[in-house]
Amino acid sequence: MARKIGSRYTAHQILGRGSAGTVWLGEGPDGPVAIKLLREDLASDQELVGRFVQERTALLGLEHPHVVSVRDLVVDGNDLALVMDLVRGTDLRTRLERERRLAPEAAVAIVADVADGLAAAHAAGVVHRDVKPENVLLDMQGPLGPGGAHPALLTDFGVAKLIDSPRRTRATKIIGTPDYLAPELVEGLPPRASVDIYALATVLYELLAGFTPFGGGHPGAVLRRHVTETVVPLPGIPEELWQLLVQCLAKAPASRLRASELAARLREQLPVLAGMPPLEVDEPDAESSEETTAEEPSSPASPGGEPVRRRGAVSLVPGAKPDSNRDTHTSMRVPGPDELAGGARGTARAPRASGAPRPGSARHRAAARRRRITLGVAAAALAAALGVGAWLATSGDDSETSPQNTHSSSTP
Repeated sequence: MARKIGSRYTAHQILGRGSAGTVWLGEGPDGPVAIKLLREDLASDQELVGRFVQERTALLGLEHPHVVSVRDLVVDGNDLALVMDLVRGTDLRTRLERERRLAPEAAVAIVADVADGLAAAHAAGVVHRDVKPENVLLDMQGPLGPGGAHPALLTDFGVAKLIDSPRRTRATKIIGTPDYLAPELVEGLPPRASVDIYALATVLYELLAGFTPFGGGHPGAVLRRHVTETVVPLPGIPEELWQLLVQCLAKAPASRLRASELAARLREQLPVLAGMPPLEVDEPDAESSEETTAEEPSSPASPGGEPVRRRGAVSLVPGAKPDSNRDTHTSMRVPGPDELAGGARGTARAPRASGAPRPGSARHRAAARRRRITLGVAAAALAAALGVGAWLATSGDDSETSPQNTHSSSTP
């Protein structure tokens, strides 16, 4: 059902839904557009509408081949919308869910494109604040790049900043998706360009490994890991690429590369990565029961019978179901210092070798049970052997000892 958005645009078809609003396929004076219509409760917030208007100049002025440009901002009655370029393709999350992980060459090419887009935004004074696979679009009509990667464009600039009004978040709230939040955001510091670099490095790690370095389990545990734990190496990638990841995932913002430097350094790696297959690495070990929630009975099972743990973005609200595109701009309380320090292991959970059972899983418990039984049987056998040996030794002494022998042995 078509609906008018302002006086210049018509929304025809829903393309996707998120916690911040709905994306429509629309039509404008210059042809097809994508229209992000924010939720009605956001549109009725006069403070947010004021910020929306203030951000208009910055958002409309951001143009780059790897950024989805904002063409217009519409404030009309209960409608609050961003009108953007329409990209004919899919988002990076969809591709990641289909392929689980990407070949290193394609992953690095995509992230280099996004880094170029971030460099342009940072030069214009714009921080994205919510870099994640859902906000990276792949232009299926563009020319193929290294590793067969389609051109990547970063979208949703300004949405996190618009929603993050002082009245909504105050000093004890954060905006974003837990898996990709830089440590300084978790600690309540203001967002700067370096938070986008941290998030983009997390995306690259996820494209290579199939899971994020600090994700999984309760959101509070995810946030704590960002602050307290160090990332574990991924086997099979060149050392120089790994060092780039480590530098951009540094806890100290000043230690991270700038977006333009990251893009250049990543492209230097492309010749080395040509033809390299996707990494063979399983997801990291499960967290302890204090940090994870029970598996839902309806969770699909893997071929081995274990529930499939879905990774990537996790819901900030316990029990909430993720949006269709995992677009989580919900605010969450910043943990206190004691909470951030509690239970840290020092390093992130190490990826397991391919095929190894996950601790806590049915396979792992069965293997542990078999080891206990084996050890118990061995201990019983050893005890029995010692007992029989002692009996034989005692019996032998009794049968071979005569009174004469006893008497003569006692004779001085």
